[in-house]
Amino acid sequence: MAIRELDSTPSLATLYPKALLGGVLRKPSGDSLPDTELVRTGVVVDPAHLAAYNAVSGFRLSDELPATYPHMLAFPLQMALMTEPGFPFPLLGMVHVANRITQHRALRIGEPLTVRVRAENLRPHEKGRQFDVVSEAWTGDHLVWSDVSTYLRRGGSSGAPSRRDQLAPPTPDAIWRVPADIGRRYAEVSGDRNPIHLHPLTARLFGFPRAIAHGMWTKAHALAAFEGRLPEAFTVDVRFKQPVLLPAKAGFTSWSVDDGWAFELWSKSKPHLEGTISSL
Repeated sequence: MAIRELDSTPSLATLYPKALLGGVLRKPSGDSLPDTELVRTGVVVDPAHLAAYNAVSGFRLSDELPATYPHMLAFPLQMALMTEPGFPFPLLGMVHVANRITQHRALRIGEPLTVRVRAENLRPHEKGRQFDVVSEAWTGDHLVWSDVSTYLRRGGSSGAPSRRDQLAPPTPDAIWRVPADIGRRYAEVSGDRNPIHLHPLTARLFGFPRAIAHGMWTKAHALAAFEGRLPEAFTVDVRFKQPVLLPAKAGFTSWSVDDGWAFELWSKSKPHLEGTISSL
């Protein structure tokens, strides 16, 4: 694998126009992912940015990073990788279907991190093809955090259809009242300014009746419900179901399982998120 070390964080202000233009001009091409890993060393968390992230996601203020926060540090590298000319799919139109984060130990403000991002495991899906974007945070020679984001590129049909269980909404433990501007507020701290999250007009251009919440915001807000009960080392694994149309009222349910917790988010009869938290 070719390692490419970056001397600065990629500019999302430059990458988003590139992604949008690529979505119009580029067609899916190629059957392999780039054999490239992007690396950024000496990454240090900005306390003001962490405070803003905690506020919008529902975490308490602390010098300890929520397990979902390092995704903010990796996201510009993910965007840079997926908008490179050799990437087989245009970024526009890809669907974030799952995310798994493993925290090997708690991370704190002031720790310099090395962030690494690569794409791997291109494979068939019943609705097209899917692949993983793997992000890691290291301190020295120690892997302290990893993130696997699974994306679906729709088109054709390959692979066996997945089994679909009969779904019914559980009795909620809490009701989320998600405001209409949460997409814009989360975009301010995450840098993820995908038009589908920002305004009903721009969301309609991509087939949504209203703006939708970021999947990683729903995951972070769900994880915040477990603050004070989490072990230092754990994995939180989610699958994104139907999008949360803004504004929204959704029911959040959690229950204990053998090695941690399980949780779901529903609106009426629509499942939005299902996940598990397991100790390492």
